[in-house]
Amino acid sequence: MTPYDGEPRMGEAGARTHDTVGVGSMTARGHVSVTLDALDAETAALVRLAAVLAGGSEAEVRAELSGVNDVVNPIWVEEVILQTYLFAGFPRALNAARDWRRISGRLAPSPADDREAEELDFVARGEATCATVYGEFYDRLRVNIRGLHPALDRWMITEGYGKVLGRPLLDLARRELCVVAACAIARQDRQLHSHLHGALNAGASAGVVTAALRVVSPLISDDDMRRYLGLWARVQGK
Repeated sequence: MTPYDGEPRMGEAGARTHDTVGVGSMTARGHVSVTLDALDAETAALVRLAAVLAGGSEAEVRAELSGVNDVVNPIWVEEVILQTYLFAGFPRALNAARDWRRISGRLAPSPADDREAEELDFVARGEATCATVYGEFYDRLRVNIRGLHPALDRWMITEGYGKVLGRPLLDLARRELCVVAACAIARQDRQLHSHLHGALNAGASAGVVTAALRVVSPLISDDDMRRYLGLWARVQGK
């Protein structure tokens, strides 16, 4: 979410502990950690959706939601819609949720079924999630963001990483790939740089991150893509 200055797929029978392209395991806080060694078609469609949700027109968003219906796990779709508000604002998230309800025919989960309605320690979960994403840069990040404004630091941890990106219904590796897509289409280079690191730290292989950037490529300009590939090369130390 800031510059450097979940569960695996669930079907009718419930959650699986192994993904088709990675292995899921429970972390100390009960989250599911997934290692992605290849970008499967379903995840690629989710990444493209994240980009369109963050930067596409209303017509493009509706078309993309129609395209992923019955193709992408609907729980994943809903989680990416929810996290869109962090990177593109509530209006886009609300409009996408409204269109998704109509297109998918799915009802919203009831408050009783939404585990996030429970009283959770969002600060602790946010700190753990943010530390995973930023790795060795985490402590410096917190100092720098507090230097911008202490409220931004609190909101980053509680809202961004605690309430949203720490939700367990979508694993952190796929979330970070979707954040990469959202930052790319929004031309937020500093954020993109952070979350290219974050995708690696969350369990996506370098090849998967490269493939995710290629998924977004048709949605952005050639100049932007060249710049992003340069950023990515620097992240990899090339």
